[in-house]
Amino acid sequence: MAYKMEELAQKQPGFLGLESERNEIGITVSYWESLDAVKAWKNNLDHREAQLLGRKKWYKSYKVRIAKVEWEYDFEL
Repeated sequence: MAYKMEELAQKQPGFLGLESERNEIGITVSYWESLDAVKAWKNNLDHREAQLLGRKKWYKSYKVRIAKVEWEYDFEL
């Protein structure tokens, strides 16, 4: 389902990117160009069905955090 939702998100207006780690902690971070794009993704019918299935089948709990990224940088040797 995670892969299906990733493919669906990529087709949504305002989608900027996604980072996911499923092996250790199970986290997905998606990036959107506006709060309206975030709201549209939350209300996507296929996404809503996946959310309901997740509550019933896979997750005991989860957290949603909506934040604005002001600055990002990294370093790599």
